[in-house]
Amino acid sequence: MSAFDHLDAMHPIPIWDGVLARAIDGRDCALSVVELEPDSVVPEHSHPNEQLGLVLSGSVSFRVGEEERELSQGGTWTIPPNVPHEVHVGPQGAVIVDVFSPPREDWGAFERMSPQPHRL
Repeated sequence: MSAFDHLDAMHPIPIWDGVLARAIDGRDCALSVVELEPDSVVPEHSHPNEQLGLVLSGSVSFRVGEEERELSQGGTWTIPPNVPHEVHVGPQGAVIVDVFSPPREDWGAFERMSPQPHRL
């Protein structure tokens, strides 16, 4: 198995309607590039993974627990395990990077799509 890959060669995972993730899984953490369509919604959910993230482009309204922020390029978040959170995407869509520790085992249940060009 190679230590290298490219986003365009990865099989996107349709996590929610209008939300595609490309995951790079390590032993103890995972890095995901997530493309969010304009005005899409990541509904409230929680998971046992710690999550860190960064907006690469576009904008999102992000709620973590009771705290909500409007984030654009360069905005970051930290979500402790099991804390409810949700995202509402702006009219231009967004591309974000998420890091999960440990990797998201539940994403293995999603059917992966054929490789396609990314939106970076």
